[in-house]
This record gives sequence, structure tokens and C-alpha cells, in this order.
Amino acid sequence: RRGGKIRWLTPLQAVLYSENSVKNMFQRRNTKQVQVGKVKIGGDAPITVQSMTKTDTRDVAATVDQIWSLEASGCEIVRVAVPVREAAERLREIKDRIRIPLVADIHFNHKLALVALAQGVDGLRLNPGNIGPRWCIDEVVKAASQRMIPIRIGVNGGSLEKDLLVKFDGPTAQGMVESALRHIRILEDHRYTEIKVSLKASDPLMMIEAYRMLADKVDYPFHLGVTEAGPPMTGTVKSAVGIGTLLAEGIGDTIRVSLSADPVEEVRVGMEILKSLGLRKEGMTFVACPSCGRADIDLVGLAQEVERRMSLFQDKNIHVAVMGCEVNGPGEARGADIGVAGGKGIGLIFKKGEVIRKVPEAKIVDALMEEVEKMVGEKDVDQRAASNH
Repeated sequence: RRGGKIRWLTPLQAVLYSENSVKNMFQRRNTKQVQVGKVKIGGDAPITVQSMTKTDTRDVAATVDQIWSLEASGCEIVRVAVPVREAAERLREIKDRIRIPLVADIHFNHKLALVALAQGVDGLRLNPGNIGPRWCIDEVVKAASQRMIPIRIGVNGGSLEKDLLVKFDGPTAQGMVESALRHIRILEDHRYTEIKVSLKASDPLMMIEAYRMLADKVDYPFHLGVTEAGPPMTGTVKSAVGIGTLLAEGIGDTIRVSLSADPVEEVRVGMEILKSLGLRKEGMTFVACPSCGRADIDLVGLAQEVERRMSLFQDKNIHVAVMGCEVNGPGEARGADIGVAGGKGIGLIFKKGEVIRKVPEAKIVDALMEEVEKMVGEKDVDQRAASNH
């Protein structure tokens, strides 16, 4: 507030405003809390990152393998598609072989939700636009309430109910909110409040507007996402804009980035969104300068190779910097746990602000990764020692 006027800041402006600007920028929306397996969502629980498998759920081995890869990348809740009964009947076997909560994604056939609940899933996603008439939802809610399994009312701008498309002349934020409220009331009629809500659209502006509108009407936790966001570059930008804007306003309790890519990439982007807003401290932080005419080494190629090899350490609390010239390079490299400042065919490897090695350009990546592996090992030893006290 300046001169009696309120000045609204974008997330980027807030970051630039001061060191503590993001922390002071918003107060998180107060919501009810639900529990998906062992993971709490809403209330004072940390904002979680979800993803969805892209395997045929009937293929248990492939699905379990992908879920383990997702968990290794930091995924905290996983959703699987349940398009047919055979897929629903495999859910118990999948759940017994994984560690993170399992959510069944149900469209069109409410009976698949009943089978999924009997198989012991930790959560359901129902699409109001295609799940069927009220009596279908009533059956699912009754079965879910017996097991206290949370239901996500998953509104999608691309599959709104036909009457709402007519009423609002196509998919709109208003129509999405009305769809959500319609189905929230059905669950509330059963006195069942184990509810999460999502209002996803491929248009980030529509998605943002819808969540803002509903945030003023209910206190259920929100699952954020821009649906059908696209391939990695486009999808990352759309997701960062849509999800990041809402999180910076204090709206959102769990997120899923939807990309036309390996779902591990979805988790990586989701984690980076949270870290960029100061909402997540755990996990790797990787910074690299964009390169310019001052660079004396192949900085772009170097950064890409380091990032590729650092994918094994996504869940480790380590800060790595790859810098290419004398302007910001030494300072950034010194500020990282492990860093490299390159120039004229050589690289200076830093550890905690001190130069520990000087290597030729061809050996920079190997040398950097050797130091990363050493530090990760040291931190793991320290963590185990602390947990034993």
C-alpha cells in the first residue's frame, strides 16, 4: 500500500521487491483438511505435488515401475486412470506394491468407483461432467463414507455438463464454479465433507478466475492444475502462470502439472513452482547463467549435461550452480553448495564458497558430479546420525 493506494504485485515483481517479499506477499487460504492415505491436504499441511501415471493401469508391473520413478522424483500422491473394470480390479495389487497414496481417476461409469473403493484406494477423482445422474453419485458417496475416503470433485472446462454449456454459452469460469457447487451440495446432503475440489481448464486465465470465485464460497482444499497444458515448454509456462499466480495469492493445497511428457517431468516442474515461491525447501536447487558473448566455455551444453545427471538427486537438499563468466559466476558458484565457474577452457569447482579444484573444460561435468556425490553422501550420513539421537 502506497499513498493510500494498493499496488498489486505479480509473483516476479514480489521476488524482486525484497528478500522476504514472497513470504510476506500472501496469507494462505484457511481450509478444511482431508487425508489421502498418509498425506494431509489443506489446513496447515504443506502443499503437495501430485502426478498421474501414463501406463495402462491393467499392466501392473509397468504402472508400479512408473509410480516408483515418480516417488523417487518427489511425487507425494499418484493418480491412475480407471477406464474399464479390469483396470479397477488391478488397483489392490498396485497399491500393495507402492508407498505413496493411490487415487483412482473415474469418468463415465460410477461402478468403477465402487470397485476402486473395494480395492482399497486412498482417494477418488470424479468428473461431474460425465459421472452420470445424481443416484450414481449417491452410491459412490455412501461407499466412500463407509471408508472415509476423500473425493475430489474434478471439474474440467472441457467436459462441463451440457446444461451449463448452454446456460453460459460455452465453458466459462462461472460454469465451472456452478458445476463444483452443484456436486459439493450433493456430498454435503450426505453430511460427507471429505472433499477436495479442482477447477481445471487449458486456459490459465479461466482456471485462475474459477478458483478465485470458488475460494470465496467454500472452505474445502483445492487441487490446482492447468489441464491439457501441452508439451514441456508450453505446458511448463502455462502451469507456472496458472498455478503460481494462485499459490502467490494463498490459494491451493496440492498441485499437479499436466504435461505431454514423462510424468517425472510434471513432478520436477511442480517442485520448481513451489520452490520459486518459497513454499518448498526440500530437494535440489539448480541454477545456471543463460550464457552470453562473455562466456568462454560451452555453458549451454555444460548446464544441460549437469542438469541431466543431477536428475538422480532431485530429492536431495543440495544447491548446485553452473556459471560461465566472471560477472556473476564466482559469486553464484560460491553461494551454492557445489558450483562451477567456467572460463577460457577451464572450470573452478567451488564447495561451500571455497575453490577446491581447477579442471579442464572436458572434465568439468565429471569433477562437479564427483563433488555432488560426495556431498550427498556426507549429508545422508549427517541425517542418519541426527535421527539416531
